[in-house]
Amino acid sequence: MGKFTADDIRKLAKEENVKFIRLQFTDILGTIKNVEIPVSQLDKALENKMMFDGSSIEGFVRIEESDMYLYPDLDTWVIFPWTAEKGKVARLICDIYNPDGTPFAGDPRANLKRILGEMKELGFTNFNVGPEPEFFLFKLDQAGEPTLELNDKGGYFDLAPTDLGENCRRDIVLELEEMGFEIEASHHEVAPGQHEIDFKYADAITACDQIQTFKLVVKTIARKHGLHATFMAKPLFGVNGSGMHCNLSLFNEGVNAFHDKEGELEMSDTARQFIAGIIEHAPAFTAVTNPTVNSYKRLVPGYEAPCYVAWSARNRSPLVRIPASRGLSTRVEVRSVDPTANPYLAMAVLLSAGLDGIKNNKKAPAPIDRNIYVMNAAERAEEGIKDLPSTLYQALQELQGDRVITDALGEHILEHFIEAKEIEWDMFRTQVHPWEREQYIQMY
Repeated sequence: MGKFTADDIRKLAKEENVKFIRLQFTDILGTIKNVEIPVSQLDKALENKMMFDGSSIEGFVRIEESDMYLYPDLDTWVIFPWTAEKGKVARLICDIYNPDGTPFAGDPRANLKRILGEMKELGFTNFNVGPEPEFFLFKLDQAGEPTLELNDKGGYFDLAPTDLGENCRRDIVLELEEMGFEIEASHHEVAPGQHEIDFKYADAITACDQIQTFKLVVKTIARKHGLHATFMAKPLFGVNGSGMHCNLSLFNEGVNAFHDKEGELEMSDTARQFIAGIIEHAPAFTAVTNPTVNSYKRLVPGYEAPCYVAWSARNRSPLVRIPASRGLSTRVEVRSVDPTANPYLAMAVLLSAGLDGIKNNKKAPAPIDRNIYVMNAAERAEEGIKDLPSTLYQALQELQGDRVITDALGEHILEHFIEAKEIEWDMFRTQVHPWEREQYIQMY
């Protein structure tokens, strides 16, 4: 049974003096789009009769097939607390349907539901995701444009007075809690100006919806503090980038399928097979979990981000870590993902990779419990440790050669994703960067 019925929503809209409703969805590149309607149109929206022009959205459809329907997910009803002054704004997250009533293949949220259907066929009821998104806060200039000036000199878990972002972060947490988020932790990260807010794990669709809502809230509240929040993976050279570690677990009814009291490390065979799938497909899913040119500036040795494909229960340098807690909290933490990823696509490829390991009873390699960063290439090769792709171009090549991951995106999304990303890579590749001029203009 869902949280809200259509009647509940009508009643709440009236009681809370909601004036506008944003019908939200996410495009292939992970950008939140919305169609804003006055509350007088709410009934039409609740009856799945709101249309929009799909041809205007990146990677959706061509002009001649542009009519799309928005089907709101009633459980995502939330009123934005910061809109109270001028008549409140609420939102509903929508799935996108074709005019014939079938789910649209280019809708990342619908695509994730398709992969969750495959999970259910294997006998699991839930794929739980606990995301840990990091972001930087930069000062805005006079014109309201972001600068590269940080608003603090804080370090990991620092407290005021060095952490001036604390008030902003506190306001973000308060707004999120008012919107129904369960915040587990909020702290300063390693780099100056860098913050992390972790929220309680949820089923995959809810978790992805929350990631998208989270980004919106963080950016909105930061602006009220005269700050610009960015989820860019590596905004500054020489300090840590921003990741979005994803804690993953499979459940069957209320039972965690990754936990086995008798197993080594109290981990089940299912968990090990899932890890095996993640390890095998990591080079291919990286294009989706780390989808920008800039993402690969984060995946380098020395800044706590993983760049090697391995797993461990003790060590923080590999791609996959098994956090210490057991029982219902037994989980697999994938540390490579960054917050520029489209969460719906990222979870679809991570789940597909893990399920492939389970379906084919794959064996995980031995865990690597030493620091991979201090091993040389020969030592890594001896342990069978592969590198993650080092550029977006390389990642796209890996993606196209992996059937499991391309199937996880489906033909429509895959084609449009690759097209957009190849354009991005080409623009970067052909641009002359300041670094090149600094290096070469006088030397040659």
